[in-house]
Formats: sequence, C-alpha cells, structure tokens
Amino acid sequence: MNSGEYWNPLLETLPREKLQRLQLMKFREIFTWAYEHSKFYHKLYSDAGIEPGDIKTFDDVKRVPRIEKSMMRDIQGKDPFPYGDILCVPLEQVTDYRQTSGTTGQPIYQADTWQDWEYSTECYAYALYAQGYRSRDRLFVPFGYNIFIAFWAYHYAGEKLGCEVIPGGVLNTEARILKMQELKATAMGATPTYVLGMAETARKMGIDPPKDLFIRKITVAGEPGGSIPATRKRMEEAWGAKVYDQVGSTEIGHWGWECQHQSGLHVNEAHFLVEIEDVDTGEPITGPGKRGKMVVTSFTRQAQPCIRFDVKDLIQWNTQQCDCGRTFRLLEGGLKGRTDDITKVKGVLLSPMSIEEVVRDIPQLSNEYQVVVTKKGDIDDITLKVEIIPEYKDDEAAIRAVLTDQLRVKTNLGYNIEFHEYESLPRSQTKSRRFQDQRPKQH
Repeated sequence: MNSGEYWNPLLETLPREKLQRLQLMKFREIFTWAYEHSKFYHKLYSDAGIEPGDIKTFDDVKRVPRIEKSMMRDIQGKDPFPYGDILCVPLEQVTDYRQTSGTTGQPIYQADTWQDWEYSTECYAYALYAQGYRSRDRLFVPFGYNIFIAFWAYHYAGEKLGCEVIPGGVLNTEARILKMQELKATAMGATPTYVLGMAETARKMGIDPPKDLFIRKITVAGEPGGSIPATRKRMEEAWGAKVYDQVGSTEIGHWGWECQHQSGLHVNEAHFLVEIEDVDTGEPITGPGKRGKMVVTSFTRQAQPCIRFDVKDLIQWNTQQCDCGRTFRLLEGGLKGRTDDITKVKGVLLSPMSIEEVVRDIPQLSNEYQVVVTKKGDIDDITLKVEIIPEYKDDEAAIRAVLTDQLRVKTNLGYNIEFHEYESLPRSQTKSRRFQDQRPKQH
C-alpha cells in the first residue's frame, strides 16, 4: 500500500465494516438535519411514517422515500425564493448559486453554503490526487465560467492540491490552445466532446498535441465518453495523455472518479452512499454483475440536502477490487446510460452509448455523429449521420459495411447510414445531445 497514492489515506483505505458504520452514521445525521430544517423533507418523511429515530440499519435506509428532479422542479420559485422549502438554512447563509444544464428539462437550482462548496471541492480533490495530480502540475481549465457547475470544482480542487490553475474563461479554442502551449500546461479538464474537438482544432493550426503541447493528464466529465473504451482511446491518442473519468452532478456533488489504474469508477463512499436498485422492481442490487439504477445520498450538502436521489443513471458493481488498495467500491464500465435515455426502437431497447462505442471504434470516422429517430407510418426509422475523414473518402462502401455489421451486433438494429461532409455536423464545447428522438409523444 502506497500512502502517497491517497488524498485521505485514512478514509480511502478504511476497512469495509468501519466504512459502512461511518456511512450509516452520516446518513442518520443528514436525514435528521433535513427532517428538522426543511419543510419539504419533513413533510415527505412524515407522510411516509419515518423519523430520525427509525434509522438504525441499512434496511431502514431503504424505507426512506426517494426524491427525483420532478419533485425539485415543483417547489422551485416558491418561498424561500428561488429554491423553495427544500432549503435547510436561511437565505443569508447561501453563498453559491449553481444550476443544472437543463439537458433533461427545466434546470434545477442548487444552493450551497460556504461549507457545502468546501466539501464539494474536497471531494474533487480526492479525484485529482487519485489521477496523479500534484502541486508541480499546471492545470488549464478550458470552459466559460458561468452558472453551470461545469469545471468549477476542478479549478478549486486544483488550487487545493497546490497546482497552478490557468482559467481559460472567454478565450476561444484557438487562443486556449496557444495559451496552453505558451505556458506549458500539463493537465486539463473538459468534456470528452471538447477534448476531441480541441485536438482537431490544434491539428488545423499546425500543432500536434502529443509533440507540441505538454498535456499529460486529462480529466473528463459531463458525458459518458470517459468510460467508453473507444472514446477514451481516441482522446488518449489525440493528446498523448492519460484520460481519467470523473462523475458527479449539480444536485449531488462529485461522487465518483477513476484512479491511475483505470480499473473503473471508485465511489467516494466516505462522502456518499450509492445504492443500486432494479429498474423494474426497485429491489436493491448489492452484488456485482447486474445493472440497475443509481440512488445516491450526499452526506455533506447542508443548504440543499440530496437524500436518496434517483439519478436515473444505470450502473453496476465491479467484480474486482482495484490494485490501488482503496476500499471504496468500483463501478464496472462507469455509467452505463440513463433510464430516461434508453428508448424502445422497433421493439428493441436502445442505449445511445452503444452507438457511440461503435462509431468511435472505427478510425476512419470523425469524432462527431448524430442519431435521429423518426416514425414513418407505424414503423420506427433510425438514421445515423457520420463523417468520413477525408483521406478515407474512397473507402465509403467498406466503412458502411463495417458500421452496419457492428451496429447490428451491438444494438440489434438496422440504421439508415448517412455520410456527411467532414466537419459539417455540429460541434459543441460542453455537453452534446447527439441522440434526437423526433417521434410523436405517446399520450
């Protein structure tokens, strides 16, 4: 065991039995806090017939009602404005406002106290330290700082580790690349889409990232690509750097990350309780190998607690322990998709991540693609739009054959494949929505 590998050696290597006792104690504390200080939570728990004294075991935890985004949207805009009565502290104690990106509906407002934000930064520090970030690193943050959580915590966690942080802010992509080159930045954090897009832009500028830049560590978040092998391979080859996944959300905080061993996502179990439930029955899944939906509790969010939040993400426990020696459990393959993203097409359940895996595994195709599902009469129609890299234009027939075959194997569906001019499909610097379901809504 190498104690220099851990940001918090005590908690990251705590024996499982002690770790679970700590989790139960912390769950009881945040449950009691919410019950006593939030009208929303007090009513939710009172209606369910459960109060703080009832939480004695993990079986009791499973009796606690789940919350989800729709419930949080319903109370927004009410007193205390704009958060509603989920708030557990006076408005005067709220020091930070964030909101979700709104990719799955009306944005959720998030209130944090100074202490909440310190805890959020601390959780991200676990991730960066596990990924090999040290005080000698010079971090570049290539995103426009605004009301979305984005990479705010990446910035502050870097400072906490003693790294030198360069905020990319309002710079455009070309200016960011030149600044990274000028200052010899060694690490950066961005979405997988933007990591790939920056590499494309650099090459157009005559800059070869592995040779002409100094980035050796990249932390990706906001999209599932960091745990998709084909997408990770593209990023690592484009930059000559190791790429590490990190997961979290505005409502929850930064609950999981990949260490240098890249064996899967570690759940930060010292600060979060992650449960997996069967999608159909809601029954708990405690062992490895079976996929289910994630229900998560943050122990350290006090202004706006997040207790048994139904995230809609699909995950499964790993069968292996990581060689890093951490006792925090691993998720196999990272996030497996979202229950609200998986849709039925031609009677088959389809996850957009499966399409990404196929497209990104074909080197003759560019990084961008789009999937559009429509309905022609009573029949579902699915179109995949891709771009061939110019030097492979003459190989279109062979590429189509491989793409058709692999899509059938990985998704059990047939597609209308459209080849578009290179760089004609939309590019994004933040989260990309490449999957478009344009079928009429069922009522």
